[in-house]
Amino acid sequence: MDEARPDDLVLFVAKDYKRYIVQLEPGAQFHTHQGMINHDDIIGQPLGRAVMSHLGTPLLVLEPSTHDLIRDIRRTSQIVFPQDASYLMMKMNVYSGRRVIEAGTGSGAFTLALARQVMPAGRVYSYDMREDMLRLARRNLEKVGLLPYVEFKLRDIEEGFDETSVDALFLDVRTPWQFLAQVWAALKGGGFFAALVPTVNQVIDLIRHLPEHGFGYVEVEETLLRSYKVVPARLRPMDRMVAHTGYLIFARKIESSAFPVSEAERPDEPEACLVE
Repeated sequence: MDEARPDDLVLFVAKDYKRYIVQLEPGAQFHTHQGMINHDDIIGQPLGRAVMSHLGTPLLVLEPSTHDLIRDIRRTSQIVFPQDASYLMMKMNVYSGRRVIEAGTGSGAFTLALARQVMPAGRVYSYDMREDMLRLARRNLEKVGLLPYVEFKLRDIEEGFDETSVDALFLDVRTPWQFLAQVWAALKGGGFFAALVPTVNQVIDLIRHLPEHGFGYVEVEETLLRSYKVVPARLRPMDRMVAHTGYLIFARKIESSAFPVSEAERPDEPEACLVE
């Protein structure tokens, strides 16, 4: 968007880098310790500029990114970190028009990211056993206008998924290996499977069971993100970083048991194949 319109979500950034996401409404006001700003002073004006609060404090007005929206959601549970969410969607080949299942909705952070990727023609099917989690996730998605692209389902996934031949399926549950038969039934041939677990013990249990249920091309990875202090005279890493978010496990639904599925059966560094 080039200029702010009524009902748009905008990101206010203060000089101390505190961020606020606000939905614009004609006649409304935004109040913070930085001062008050009239929404009418923003609506119809270009983004990327600073506006002054009634206290004379400048705030930058920007279009919020998916990363900003995820950071802003109300949460009562751990969420999929943005660094993992973006990598998961690339590895799961999620793009506009795709049909994706996630199980373990939580507060809806990854649901939000998935919905933004599959819109406008795709669909996200999100399963959780807790009604309170689904209510919270629904509110978070409704706030950012993404509810039309998500179907929430209160269900124990041991009973299986309603959908079949979906493009990708993601599990954020404590014991993902217990639901691999249900995952297999829901995925299309060659479909993308991914899971996130916090401990090595869970990784071992999952990769042990994946071949038994017809999954191959198994990979285990984790993402590490280090921020830097943006000071040209003394550029250096931040003093603290998130050292571990979770382990990411990827696999594909395959029809042949002859394909190698374990690290022991393939070289450590596969040679690149160049085709001219």
